[in-house]
Amino acid sequence: MNPMRGVVLAIALVSAVAAALIVRGMAQSQDKPQPQMIVQAPVANPTMQVLVAKRDLGVGDRLVPDDLNWQNWPAEGLNKAFISRPITEEAGAAGAAKEAVAAAKSAVTGDPAKDALTGSVVREAISSGEPITQKKLVRAGEAGVMAVSLEPGMRAIAVPLNTQNAAGGFILPGDHVDVVQSRRVEGGLVPNQLVAATVMRNVRVLAIDQNNTRSQKDAAVVGATATLEVSPAQAESLVLAKMQGELTLTLRSYADAKGPALSGGLAMDNSGVSAVRVYRDGSSTDVMVSR
Repeated sequence: MNPMRGVVLAIALVSAVAAALIVRGMAQSQDKPQPQMIVQAPVANPTMQVLVAKRDLGVGDRLVPDDLNWQNWPAEGLNKAFISRPITEEAGAAGAAKEAVAAAKSAVTGDPAKDALTGSVVREAISSGEPITQKKLVRAGEAGVMAVSLEPGMRAIAVPLNTQNAAGGFILPGDHVDVVQSRRVEGGLVPNQLVAATVMRNVRVLAIDQNNTRSQKDAAVVGATATLEVSPAQAESLVLAKMQGELTLTLRSYADAKGPALSGGLAMDNSGVSAVRVYRDGSSTDVMVSR
């Protein structure tokens, strides 16, 4: 036999054996059951509902139920200071139906958590969607309700009222007024002369009696006292003015209510002299009067 032919036959034999082994291995692998991959569904984190602000709430705002809303919140991120409640864990249509029934029931009978906060005053600003916490509120009846309504550095002082000196009861919380003092001056140019002067201008009314909110249904409120917002120096002048004569509040137009409160011409200086306005024969003049 030709040696070359023998080599070719040997190579062909080895290739045939290798091909047979490959085909056999493939057949055996197809016969074996393929392992199945089991994918587990992610475990849903438990969820609660947290009471949040539905809108931006500023300092001094008084809460109503429409200012609050329940929002889903991960239980693992729940702060103990949040006002929360459990949410139904039932999924699908049955769970949605239960939530709808609970929402409809709250709309009719009220929400206990929201009702408990109704009337509270915001102590610190709360952004829309921010959870409600007790430290940012002053509950109705608690100390400090009026204090949160005051601007920094200002003071609250009460002035006696009646229908004659309070614009017939049309002065309401939130309005701006001027404070006018009337009194009789002895020893001036005219004995026992009646004079009047503006003590304060553009003063904000914080409350009428114990009511510091403006109700839309009340067109007029007749109270016994008005609480005004003034600076410490203006408070001293106002106390002195109350001791010297009768005070009358004059209602300012909404267009004239911008700007800070200003002192009038009646405040006493350190020398004990004040300027008062004297009305005589339809004209007025400013007269310096000693204390």
